[in-house]
Amino acid sequence: MTNRMYTGEETVGALVAAFPGAANVFKKHAIDFCCGGNRALNTVIRQQGLDKETVLGELNEAWTAAGERIDGTDWRAAPSRAIIAEIVTKHHDYLRSELPLLADFTAKILRVHGPHHADSLEPLYRYFQEFKRELETHMVKEEQELFPLILAHEENPTDELYHQAESKLEELEREHEHAGDLLKRMREVTGGYTLPEGACRTYQLTFTKLEELESDMFRHIHLENNILFLRYTGHCGCHD
Repeated sequence: MTNRMYTGEETVGALVAAFPGAANVFKKHAIDFCCGGNRALNTVIRQQGLDKETVLGELNEAWTAAGERIDGTDWRAAPSRAIIAEIVTKHHDYLRSELPLLADFTAKILRVHGPHHADSLEPLYRYFQEFKRELETHMVKEEQELFPLILAHEENPTDELYHQAESKLEELEREHEHAGDLLKRMREVTGGYTLPEGACRTYQLTFTKLEELESDMFRHIHLENNILFLRYTGHCGCHD
């Protein structure tokens, strides 16, 4: 196995692109590697008041334990067609399955527990409904507009197709940023998905599924912003 020592000078997005296992370390420390992927890790550590030795130590330990490819795929070297297939069949299909369920769950816990936990459950419901509505539209734009252009360019790499694909990205990048912001708000209003005493099974399941949604979205947006979109923009798909 190749030896590696991360220093923190690497950008967060590039680091996860090279070593997907880093995502687990970043999630533990609430480091945004999708919409904050163009920031140097040292900058993030400083801004969030984290202990640099701890984060880098865990990162290097994860590399040593897992090896260079925890899933056998270096997506940076994969053709765009394979990346798009991964996005649609793994992440988009997941969202189409989970978003309606979570819409029901967030509505139910607001209805049942809202009188006692209005400060958290009312904004959670609003943020999730906005998230669901925007993601459903966003996926259609990607699958019907952007991805066909990228696939056409992969088959016939002309400047015209390249610029057509590039022109679609700005709007979609902004939507990624907003989705990331909504995820952060949902986590904040729930105190990091901390359950109140006596939370029922539906309450527990809702928070578990929301955390799973957050994890999947981080990997989903990372795959697009820091790998696929980077081929057409020359920079990470998000901003500081």
